[in-house]
Amino acid sequence: MTNHSEAAQNLSQKSVALATQASDWVSGNSVDIVIAAGIGVAIALVLLAVRALGCKLIGRLGGEPHWPLIFARVLAKTNLFFIVMASAELVAEHAATPAPFLRLIHVLFVIAAVFQAAVWVRTLVLGYVQHRVGADEDHSTLGSAIGIVRLLVTVALFAIAIVLILDNVGVNVTGLIAGLGIGGIAIGLAAQGIFSDLFAALAIIFDKPFRRGDTIKIDTLQGKVEDIGLKTTRIRAVSGEQVIVSNAKLLEQQIRNFARLDRRRFLLPFGLVYQTPPETCAAIPDMVRRLVEAQDKAGFVRCGMTAFGASSLDFELQFDVHATDFEQAFAARSAICMAILKAFDEAGIAFAYPTQTSFTAGPDGTLIMPYPEEKE
Repeated sequence: MTNHSEAAQNLSQKSVALATQASDWVSGNSVDIVIAAGIGVAIALVLLAVRALGCKLIGRLGGEPHWPLIFARVLAKTNLFFIVMASAELVAEHAATPAPFLRLIHVLFVIAAVFQAAVWVRTLVLGYVQHRVGADEDHSTLGSAIGIVRLLVTVALFAIAIVLILDNVGVNVTGLIAGLGIGGIAIGLAAQGIFSDLFAALAIIFDKPFRRGDTIKIDTLQGKVEDIGLKTTRIRAVSGEQVIVSNAKLLEQQIRNFARLDRRRFLLPFGLVYQTPPETCAAIPDMVRRLVEAQDKAGFVRCGMTAFGASSLDFELQFDVHATDFEQAFAARSAICMAILKAFDEAGIAFAYPTQTSFTAGPDGTLIMPYPEEKE
């Protein structure tokens, strides 16, 4: 009981001394206090005007996140408590403020500034994430990954803010930092597989190698991306089944994205019989070029003879179809094949097919039946 009464008496004496010191300060520096208060109010009004400008720009620049809108959001997140403490910190020394009040103002300013910086950085980082993701990802399950990004950024920034505040008020944070580091390493090792797939999902957000609905090919797997999750991506294969691939494994492989092409190139080999005259063979490329260019969205690249085959004169046709949809490209290729077949039939040009000719000869080397005898 005695200790409590002594503590209360000491607190009362300190309060009286502090009140007396404040009264003497106000009475002895009234002019300086008024001037400092006026300057502080002016600074606060400027900061409030900056925050109001940010709010106004948000309404004017609304829509898909872009850098001017992101910076406007940062300005609009300026806290009133930070504005007041920043103004007080800037003018406190000019009014001959007593040391205890200066320390109090400085501590409050540090708390306000650190938390305000955390809010600004969080708004900036999340704005950048939304800017990279784009509005078209809002309906994707990657929205869950973005939510986790918000959580991780918020926890990390405010944990750093709390550590900085404790350090500035004189608390020894060495043990706290060491504990947080060891705990983070332990959690990371325990959930290594989960985090690898999560960060792979975040890589898909930023790098965008493919999106939901794109047709991709990975190794021997080709299909349409149906869903992108936090751990796996689901692909509907062209053979009908759904294939589930880990995000980390997916990004380790070469990905062919057919949704990003602006044209499809086709190679069409064909062969003619050896009885085809050289003049006809020389006219083949120009004939085929006209057939290709007559088709919609088709572009001729090259055509020519490539080899003397075992039973054919080998040709190769290369052409482009300017269509992103495979069905359109497939239809154009089919139309070109039918046009070539019809044109060759009308011109009497025969396609080759695997054949083998046998010659029968007598002991003296002369041909015998079933071949006709040579006429002299």
